[in-house]
Amino acid sequence: MQIKCPNCGESITLEQNAYDSIANDIRNEQFEQELEKRAASLIKEKESEIALAVSKAENIKEKEISELKAKLATANSEVDTVKEKSKSELQIALAKKDNEIASLKGMLDSSRKDSEVAVKSAIQDKEKEIIQLRSDLELSKTKAQNNESSMKEQFNALIKAKDEEIAFYKDFKAKESTKQIGEDLEQYCLSEFNKIRAMGFPNAYFEKDNKISASSGSKGDLIFRDYTPEKLEYISIMFECKNQADTTATKKTNESFFKELDKDRNEKGCEYAVLVSMLEEDNDTYNVGIVDVSHKYPKMYVIRPQFLLPVITFLRNAAMNTIEAKRELQAIKAQNIDITHFEEDLNKFKEGFSRNYDLASRKFKSAIDDIDKAIANLQKMKEDLLGSENNYRLANNKLEDLSVTKLVKNNPTMKQKFEDAKNL
Repeated sequence: MQIKCPNCGESITLEQNAYDSIANDIRNEQFEQELEKRAASLIKEKESEIALAVSKAENIKEKEISELKAKLATANSEVDTVKEKSKSELQIALAKKDNEIASLKGMLDSSRKDSEVAVKSAIQDKEKEIIQLRSDLELSKTKAQNNESSMKEQFNALIKAKDEEIAFYKDFKAKESTKQIGEDLEQYCLSEFNKIRAMGFPNAYFEKDNKISASSGSKGDLIFRDYTPEKLEYISIMFECKNQADTTATKKTNESFFKELDKDRNEKGCEYAVLVSMLEEDNDTYNVGIVDVSHKYPKMYVIRPQFLLPVITFLRNAAMNTIEAKRELQAIKAQNIDITHFEEDLNKFKEGFSRNYDLASRKFKSAIDDIDKAIANLQKMKEDLLGSENNYRLANNKLEDLSVTKLVKNNPTMKQKFEDAKNL
C-alpha cells in the first residue's frame, strides 16, 4: 500500500497493517471531531434547557406573585368593606388580614426560595454535565494528540529507515566494480553481526566460506552456525550476498541465484539458505522485510541488508525449540555408531582370522606337500642306493674275478713284459 506525503510529494510504501493503523487513527480523529460537535451541541441544548427552566421558574414565580397580589387586593378590598364596622372588629379583621398577609408573604418568600433552589440545582447539574463533557473532550483531544504523536513517530521511523536504506544503496552503488560491491556487502554483514556477537551469540560461528566445493567448484559467501554450550550444532545458515552497480550492463534478478544458493547450502550441510540482496530495488516483493521463497527452494529466504540480524535471530529462536530433539537424536546416533563400530571390529576380526587361517592352511598344505616330496625323494634315493649296492656287488665280483693272466691274455706286449720280469 502506497501513501503520498502532502509536503514533499514522495510516495511511501507501507505494510497493510501500518496503513490500517493510520486509517484507524484518521477515523479516530474524525470521530473526535464529531464528538466535539456533539459536545458543543449538548452544551447548547443544556444551556437552552437551563434558560427554559429559569424562564419557567420565573413564570411560576410571577404567577404566584400575581396570585398573591390578587389575594392581597381582595384582602384590601375586604378591609375597605369592613372599615365601617366597629373599631374592634376592624382591628380584629386587620390583625387577621395582617396575619394572612404575613402568611402570604411567607408563602411567597418560600416559593421564591424553592424556585431559586430548583433553578440553582438545575444549573449545577447542567454545569456538572458540561464539566464532564469538557473533561471527555479534553481526554479525547489528549488521546488524539498521543495517537497523532505515535503516528508521526512511526511515520518518521519509516522515513528514517527509507532514508537509511537509500543512503546505504547510494553508498554501495558508488563503488567501482560489482566484485568490490559484493565484498563490501559481506564485510557489512560481518561487521553488523560482530556488534552483537558477544551479547547475543557467544557460541556462534559466522565467517566467510573459503572452502570451494570439490563437486561443483563453487562456494557461498558466509556461513552461520550456532552451538549449545556442549558444542551441539542446532542451526546453520548459508548466506549469499548480491549487489549490482548502476553501471552494470546486465541487471540480474534475485531468482537467478536461488538454484546455486540451494546447491551450496546442500553441499556445505547447512539447514537454511538466505540471499542478502540489493538487486531489484524497485520490486516491492523484496522491500517488505523477510521474504520466504521456500515454495521454490526449501528453507530459503531473501532479505535486504538491514534485515540480517532479524532473520538470524528469527531462525535461531525457532531452532532453539529443536535442541532437545537434536540431543536425543545425537544420543541415538552415538548408540548406533557404537553398535556399528562393534560390528565393524567383529567383521575385521573375522576377516583377519579368516585371512590368517587361510595363510596358515596354505602353508600347512605346502609343508605337507614338501614332506611328501621329501619322502618321494628319499624313496628315490633309497632305490638309487639299492641299485648302487647291486652295482657294487657286481663290480666286486668282477674285481675278484680279475687276474693278471686275464689282463694280459689278449695283450702280447704286456704278456712279454710280465715274462721278462719273472726271468729277472
